[in-house]
Amino acid sequence: MQTESLIVRPARESDVPSMHEIYRHYVETTIVSFEETAPDLDDFAARLCKYRNGWACVVAELGGKVLGYAYGGPHRERAAYRWSVEMTIYVAPGLQRQGVGRGLYRVLLPMLADAGYCNAYAGIALPNPGSVGLHRAVGFTPIGTFPREGHKFGRWHDVMWFHLPLRESPPD
Repeated sequence: MQTESLIVRPARESDVPSMHEIYRHYVETTIVSFEETAPDLDDFAARLCKYRNGWACVVAELGGKVLGYAYGGPHRERAAYRWSVEMTIYVAPGLQRQGVGRGLYRVLLPMLADAGYCNAYAGIALPNPGSVGLHRAVGFTPIGTFPREGHKFGRWHDVMWFHLPLRESPPD
């Protein structure tokens, strides 16, 4: 794939069906998401609405086809966590390790820093060498592993947590 032609832009409502198809694959066939039943399109659209309208949410497209998406969402609910963001990223099946994930993060992470967020966190269900490699490649560092954090497809899975500082301090 020629990633130099990849366009990364804010997600639009018209992208939601493609994003839903990507997510549904991961829910139904992998441990990447700990969700066990894929949401229907309406539920998925409602979830994404808050990220598109209050947080940064981007898609990668090539030739008009959505190849992946990523967003930053709340890390935790308490007020003191407001400067930290938890990352979500999904790349269409078969397109991993072709620059789509890096392209998404190349645009999304500066958007989050510009919005005032200071820390980005990513939790990766293990095993997932592709996602671990992506996060390390864009500068995240591993900070710990939660053992047996999720149970899917009949077995326990650890979650490795990563951190990336986005800026030193919150805006005034």
